[in-house]
Amino acid sequence: MPELVPLTADLWAYGVLAIALLAASYTDVRTGKIPNWITLPCVAAGLVGHTVVGLAGGEGLGGLRLAGGGLAIGFIPLYLAWRAGGIGGGDAKMMAAVGALTGWRFTLAAMFYGFGVAAVMALFVMVTRRILWRTLGRIWRFLYLAMLRAKPVDPATPDSPKIPFGLALCIGSALQLTDTLLGGPVTSRLWS
Repeated sequence: MPELVPLTADLWAYGVLAIALLAASYTDVRTGKIPNWITLPCVAAGLVGHTVVGLAGGEGLGGLRLAGGGLAIGFIPLYLAWRAGGIGGGDAKMMAAVGALTGWRFTLAAMFYGFGVAAVMALFVMVTRRILWRTLGRIWRFLYLAMLRAKPVDPATPDSPKIPFGLALCIGSALQLTDTLLGGPVTSRLWS
């Protein structure tokens, strides 16, 4: 039986994260967006909360460094993907909130899980709509032209199905949260 995480000052952040993940998942499925009223207060809570806990615990600004590092790791790569047109801005802000609340290690693992969930969701959609081979052919053509340094055409078409990527990131974060709270094998192998 895995040993549970002892009660620590981080539990407040996990509680805020759990509520934010539920709200973000719901709004992403219903509207296709994750609104600022979910993400920005979580970013602020992570930065302020970890700073206060760090100062009160005698760690100085260690809490702020934890939250700031997590925010950067969660936000920057997804901000670049948003700028390239691959995802929505709310997805990037959601991972910034995850990072500010949990730190960089948790955030990297959550993104890894989230990308895996997104891949499974995309594969499911392609198989159920019977467009797997057509989609893979367009992706192959895109990669081939990119390798030749020719100007590739975007492999997506206007009728290409979309997946709720924010939901995938929320599920990935929930998986990492569960793993962290249970002291699971993934967390202990990656970060010990």
